[in-house]
Amino acid sequence: MVFAFVTSVTPGPNNLMLLASGVNYGFRRSVPHMLGIGIGFTFMVIVVGLGLAQVFVAYPVLYQILRYGGGLYMLWLAWKIANSEPVGEGKAGAKPLTFVQAALFQWVNPKAWVMAISAISTYTPGTGSLWPVLMVAGTFGAINLPTVSIWTLFGTALRLLLENPKTLRVINIIMALLLVASMAPLLWH
Repeated sequence: MVFAFVTSVTPGPNNLMLLASGVNYGFRRSVPHMLGIGIGFTFMVIVVGLGLAQVFVAYPVLYQILRYGGGLYMLWLAWKIANSEPVGEGKAGAKPLTFVQAALFQWVNPKAWVMAISAISTYTPGTGSLWPVLMVAGTFGAINLPTVSIWTLFGTALRLLLENPKTLRVINIIMALLLVASMAPLLWH
């Protein structure tokens, strides 16, 4: 539980995007994004626990494709965050990530992969047994949503302080740069 809490609440791509979503769209409009992260990551832990990690061991090129494809996607998301405009300005249909987009994002999120593989390799016996995998995934499922909600709430609180569009623009650029900085593990592996 401590591992799930610490890895879920610390800064990473998901939490930085939720902070930006809270700032730009508020808490209520960011709920599908939060649920997509929580449920998408829980599903990812199950799939990794049932053997997907072994596919990457057998075919390392697939892992490299996922890594760098995910990096490119994260750069695109950072660009979108940096160029976000205050709600009510710019594009009328501005909206946060959807449930499906957030769930799918887990598959290209380097921190999510590290968390899932670390949790499965550390807290399951490695026998491929379903019950320990479900316990680890369930623990993350129970802990992840409340912890990612903290970031959205913080963003929503900041939103009240950022009524000036210029200040909001600076915050969005900072969030985008932090998202790009969170990709540093791509360079070290």
